Amino acid sequence: MKALKAVAALLFSAVILAGCADSSSSSSSAKSKDKDTSSKTKTEQIVESCIVTDKNFETYVSNTYVATGNNYIVKSVDNKAYRVYLPVEEAGELEYCFYFSNTVDSTYDGGERAHVGQAGGDYTISSAYVYDGGTAPEDPIGEKIPVTFSGNESKDVKSGEAFWSDPVTIDIPEGHYLVWEWTLSGKDIPCIKMSNLTSSSYNNHPEYPEDEAVWKYTDEIPCPVFVGAKRDVKARVTAIGDSITQGCMTDYMTYEFWAARIAKALGSEYAFYNAGLGWARASDCAANGNWLGRALNCDVALVAFGTNDIGAGAYEAESGDNADDILANIKSILEQFKTVEAKTILFNSPPQDYEGALEDTRTTLNELEKTMAESVGAEYFDFAEVLCENGSPSTAYYGQHPNAEGGAEVCKAFMAQFFPEIEYVLDENKDSESENEAAEGTDAGTADNTQPIDNGTEATTEDEIYAEAEDYTYDDEAYDEVYDGTYDE
Repeated sequence: MKALKAVAALLFSAVILAGCADSSSSSSSAKSKDKDTSSKTKTEQIVESCIVTDKNFETYVSNTYVATGNNYIVKSVDNKAYRVYLPVEEAGELEYCFYFSNTVDSTYDGGERAHVGQAGGDYTISSAYVYDGGTAPEDPIGEKIPVTFSGNESKDVKSGEAFWSDPVTIDIPEGHYLVWEWTLSGKDIPCIKMSNLTSSSYNNHPEYPEDEAVWKYTDEIPCPVFVGAKRDVKARVTAIGDSITQGCMTDYMTYEFWAARIAKALGSEYAFYNAGLGWARASDCAANGNWLGRALNCDVALVAFGTNDIGAGAYEAESGDNADDILANIKSILEQFKTVEAKTILFNSPPQDYEGALEDTRTTLNELEKTMAESVGAEYFDFAEVLCENGSPSTAYYGQHPNAEGGAEVCKAFMAQFFPEIEYVLDENKDSESENEAAEGTDAGTADNTQPIDNGTEATTEDEIYAEAEDYTYDDEAYDEVYDGTYDE
């Protein structure tokens, strides 16, 4: 990590406005780097950082570009196993450490099921493992390596608790997946709506041997919110935003959304942490909770909000936010990254096929963002220009959730503007298949209102699991009516 800090100090600099304040139960306060405020003007404010200052964030850096935060809640489970396949940024034998937060990071839909700052319930981890998942979920798995917590194989997790696993060493060959698996019991467990980005499944009988186990698709997957590995990198890059950052509604296990493409273009010499979450608003992030607090452990920050702020508005709002309110929340986020001296790049609000007042809000917001970014020392990326149709700024040419081709265009434009010195090969295997095809969009202003769910039948192969998922769309009212509040998901 010494190399990381030395290079980062040379590459990225910003003026610190303030020190740190308490952020979560696992956070500590950091001392202000500038206590002398006598020269400050009356209009200049001191920003207190909400960074989670746990020393493990200095030792371990992200090693997957798949987002694993919390934007939903699993209501109730009893001895249910979950597994998720994670592509790694750097292969080989590495020491890993996993970070968890028992709090919801961002608001999902209207917030009825999960909202920003919502504390999870008490739950129990019976066991946890990591292993080599091979090159695809159909491959035989490697030896399961136990993951412990303060030396114990099990752990009782308290409401709102944040914690780390113990370190564990595993060798993941090039092109293979790291698999996280754990067995849980409890209620109101924060999770992520994975949106088909990678293989995520559950097993109601973890006591069965692997060759008899039946794993079924689930879109709601509790998992670590940070997958850390001890490795030397030039810089730590964080991308924080909504479903477009998370990569929702892109092809299954291809990782061709813009954030993943940039991560792969940067290469394993950079650690890329995807903190994108479906349905997230800038107002969620500006609440300065654990989500932003852990994301602040970076050297470069990509900030991309606007869509759900415009269409849905802040939690408990009756309508979308106006441009001034959204701008204020985004400015607050940028100022937070400034406190940790991160090189911060603001992405403006992309086209969403809006009309009328919604498009007026997006246009006004984008007109204001560039000047605001400059005022706080951030750089600016014209996300909207890359993703719109020529001559029609409101048209989402590559889909409201940009498809593989849109992800490629964003990656090329971003790398040319901010990392022109890096040579990379853009994986365009899928681009020819999706050329000029827009990803099927959602209703204007809502970035994730359709999601696949498991239909309760048994599937024995990944193809069957995914086929099940594609046949079902998520509807809150129908789901709650069918399960009548007693479901175990």
